[in-house]
Amino acid sequence: MFSYVSIEQRVPKDHPLRAIRALVDEILRDMSREFDGLYARVGRPSIPPERLLRAQLLQVFYTIRSETLLMEQLDYNLLFRWFVGLTMDDAVWDVTVFTKNRDRLLNQDIARSFFSRVVERARPVMSDEHFTVDGTLIEAWASQKSFQRTDGKTDGDGRHVRGDARKNDTHASKTDPDARLYRKSHGMESRLAYLGHLLIENRHGLITDAMATIADGYAEREAATHMVWQQWQQAPGRHRTVGADKAYDTADFVRLVRDLHTTPHVSQHVARSGGSAIDGRTTRHDGYAKSQHARPRVERPFGWMKTIGWIRKVKLRGLPNINWLFIFASAAFDLVRLPKLLPQRT
Repeated sequence: MFSYVSIEQRVPKDHPLRAIRALVDEILRDMSREFDGLYARVGRPSIPPERLLRAQLLQVFYTIRSETLLMEQLDYNLLFRWFVGLTMDDAVWDVTVFTKNRDRLLNQDIARSFFSRVVERARPVMSDEHFTVDGTLIEAWASQKSFQRTDGKTDGDGRHVRGDARKNDTHASKTDPDARLYRKSHGMESRLAYLGHLLIENRHGLITDAMATIADGYAEREAATHMVWQQWQQAPGRHRTVGADKAYDTADFVRLVRDLHTTPHVSQHVARSGGSAIDGRTTRHDGYAKSQHARPRVERPFGWMKTIGWIRKVKLRGLPNINWLFIFASAAFDLVRLPKLLPQRT
C-alpha cells in the first residue's frame, strides 16, 4: 500500500506550531556553524543537533515528563514527527541519546546561544527601557534523606531529624551536591532547591535574560545585578528602570543598580531595620507607580514554566544542567508568545 499524502499536509495550516517552527528554523540556521563542530567525524552517523533541540522544545511545550515518553510520542505522533523533521519511515532514536548528549549538545552554552537568538528576534516588540526582575524556587531532584553530614558522622537513615540542626555548612546532599536547603519566605518549609532568576521587559512581559543559581540569601540580588549589568553593556548610555519586590530593597543592591544608570523601582520594605533604601526621590515619580503596576507580570513566565515548562521539580541534577533547562524553558516561553506579537509574515 502506498500513500501520497505527506506529513506536511497532515498538519493544519493554522496550527500554532507552524509559526513557532518557522522561528525555530531561522534560529537553528543561524546556529549552523556552532553545530558543525558537534557532528561526529568517525563512528556511527550522529543525530543532527537540530532535531534533538526541536524534540526538547516539544518536551517543554507539551509537559512530557520523561525522554522515554517523548520517544514514544515521537514514534506515532505525526505532529511531533513533522516538528522535529522526521519522515514517516525514519526510526526514532534511543532514549539514551539525550543523556549521552547532555555535555556535548544539551548544555548551557547552546541553550544561551539559542535563547539570545530568540531574544534578538523579539527586540522589535520589546521595551529597552523598563524591566522587572524576580526569582523563584526550583525544587531539586533529591530527597531530604540524602542531606547528610559532611564531617563523616551520620544522621542515621535520615528519617528522624526533628530537633536536629541541619545546615548547608555542615550537611550536603549525597545525590545532588549543588542543591541547598533553602526556603523562599517565612512560613515555608526548607527544601533542597536551586533558584531561578528572570529579567522581563515591561511592555509584553517577554523574558530578556534568565539564569539559575545556587540557593542562598544573596543569590537573587547578585543575579539581578548581573542581568542588569548585561543590559547596560548593550547600550551603556541608555537610562533604564528595573522593578523588584521587597527582597531587593537593600542599600548595596540599590547602589549597584544606580551605578549602572538604572533606576531601582523596588518595593519599599519599611518594616526592615534601618528603613527602606528607596526614598521619595524615586517614589514621587509616576514611573515608579507604573513599574509597580507592571511588576506582577514577572509571575506569568514563572507560572508557565512551573506548570508547563518542566521547572517546578526538575529531573536533572547539578547546577550546569539546571541552568541549561531554565534558560531553554525561558526561550520556549518567548517562542510561544512571539507569533502573536510579531507582524504576520506573508
